[in-house]
Amino acid sequence: MAANHDSSDSTLRAALEAKGHRVTEQRAAVYRFLAHTHDHPTADDVFLNVRSEVPGISLATVYKSLETLVGCGLATRLSYSDGSARYDGRTDPHHHTRCLVCGSVSDIPGHLPDGFLQDLHAGSGAFRVMGYRLELTGYCVACAPALDVGVPRTSA
Repeated sequence: MAANHDSSDSTLRAALEAKGHRVTEQRAAVYRFLAHTHDHPTADDVFLNVRSEVPGISLATVYKSLETLVGCGLATRLSYSDGSARYDGRTDPHHHTRCLVCGSVSDIPGHLPDGFLQDLHAGSGAFRVMGYRLELTGYCVACAPALDVGVPRTSA
């Protein structure tokens, strides 16, 4: 695990220094937590998990650390229309599912077919496409039964 810690720390140091930031104990703890979780935590979730490693950390410091990591490309901020946000430590291309009841977010593998983005860009007129984010919304396994929601049925 120590080698994994060293790798995380060197990745963090290089990314922060490239953007003119310094490594702090708080930023390092937030980064290590995000880099090793499969969840997509809120800032409050990060705070609750990191304060055991850094007891004096404040929620404000967690927010600042998260935004610094996003700015350095080490995390992604998943924002929603209700003003909520979750953070993703995975920066490789992947997609998400989000439950409309409990708000849980999960990673799903996959990629868009070759040429898909070029086709979208060609049809977007003067809009300049710089990237995309795919999120499937619906109901997770825990919430669907309570709503009596199943997979849409097709008639034969």
